[in-house]
Amino acid sequence: MPKGRAPVNSCLALAALAGEGDATGTIPMKREQDAKRALRGRAGRMKGGRGSGRASTGAVRLWGRHAVEAALKNPDRRHRKLWATREGVASLDGELPSDFPVEWASPADLARLVARDAPHQGLVLECDALEDVFLEEVLSGDPARPLLLLDQVTDPHNVGAILRSAAAFGACAIVTQDRHAPPESGTLAKSASGALEVVPWVRVVNLSRALEEVAQAGYWRIGLDGDGPATLAAALPTGPVALVLGAEGEGMRHNIIQHCDAIARLPMTGAIESLNVSNAAAIALYAVATREPA
Repeated sequence: MPKGRAPVNSCLALAALAGEGDATGTIPMKREQDAKRALRGRAGRMKGGRGSGRASTGAVRLWGRHAVEAALKNPDRRHRKLWATREGVASLDGELPSDFPVEWASPADLARLVARDAPHQGLVLECDALEDVFLEEVLSGDPARPLLLLDQVTDPHNVGAILRSAAAFGACAIVTQDRHAPPESGTLAKSASGALEVVPWVRVVNLSRALEEVAQAGYWRIGLDGDGPATLAAALPTGPVALVLGAEGEGMRHNIIQHCDAIARLPMTGAIESLNVSNAAAIALYAVATREPA
């Protein structure tokens, strides 16, 4: 939450915040009915259109309890407005600034703000996109935490799931190109289940050059490929590790492979040809987290 703002720790206080009652939680019936009439249908007139995930230039629309709650708790987020049902707000832990702009809306109103059939769970938040994170900031951090580099992984569901695994297994960041990677969006944030707010996402112009910087910082760069000559466990060093994953189907590009110190495979049985890239990332991160200490 932004500093200097008092938290609201109950749904009764949230109701008072939105002008729906007094500090005791009493909501006069006529005022409640008037408010419902005034708000009905207004949410559907936001700019951006269904499914864009972006409310306007420079703004992002997030939905779902985990994504919205994590964004509300992130002090680096600039929040603009929350559209919510009363049930949606009740599902939060209540840590909203006292002057936070909340507009009550029906589930049908909220459905007009998000991708078709998206599970908004009674919460839609408009906020600014996160500030840029630079590679040198990440490389100056804890070298024991693995780094993930994604070569043209464009599906927002996959990138979101990879962010979630990165948070679960303590990765220091993910790195993608500024092109050939999905933008920050509601779909990606929903798949990340809150991890978008806690795992730094570095966007670079040239992934090969970024891999050179990663090597200079002392990381051992391991590219994952089903035809790798060694298993991941055999290729893992005891020091800092950077895992490199390519897009499904195409895999890593040749130039990216040339910038890896080792190419490794997961020890699969052969019953299936390959894994989803987000599944492969989760398994690789687990392997790094459970490797034998030096």
